Amino acid sequence: NVNFELGSKENHVRNLWLFSFYLAGMRASDVLRLRWSDFQNNRLFYAMGKNAKAGSLKLPLKASTILVQYEQDKRSFDDFVFPELKRLEQYDNKFIIDRTIAFAVSRIDKILRTSVAPVIGLNKKLTMHIARHTFGNLSGDKIPIQMLQKLYRHSSVTTTIGYQANFIHKEADDALNSVINFNGN
Repeated sequence: NVNFELGSKENHVRNLWLFSFYLAGMRASDVLRLRWSDFQNNRLFYAMGKNAKAGSLKLPLKASTILVQYEQDKRSFDDFVFPELKRLEQYDNKFIIDRTIAFAVSRIDKILRTSVAPVIGLNKKLTMHIARHTFGNLSGDKIPIQMLQKLYRHSSVTTTIGYQANFIHKEADDALNSVINFNGN
């Protein structure tokens, strides 16, 4: 609910963080690689950079609202959505793209840590990757593990179980309560 000035670096990095969160904790590198052509019929179609797994997600209204802020800078249908990769001259050089993304994420994380977290009253670490963990934490016991595997695009459900182990507590809490509260209290 914090209002940052439109066009400010704080507003931009908050947009990136929220966009990642709204799309099931999409990796920062994948957010920065998004092109306008990845959006069709209110859906996002993209292949995850880490494992090239392709998929599609319905674009949440909150994510669409963020995209509106970047439409005026759209140069073509295949242009990058967010500005970090727009200044590159070589789009086919994986090393340069990966290095540019790494530097960009480092800058974004610094702004999140030093300029956004204090304004929103957050005393914990805030990075782009935390958007993924926040989604995992909030989804916890609400989404079946197989659906989380699909949303995260993990190859193995074992990876998803390991990832969610820190966030899923209901079954363990219920088991403990069933033993301790044997007289109904």
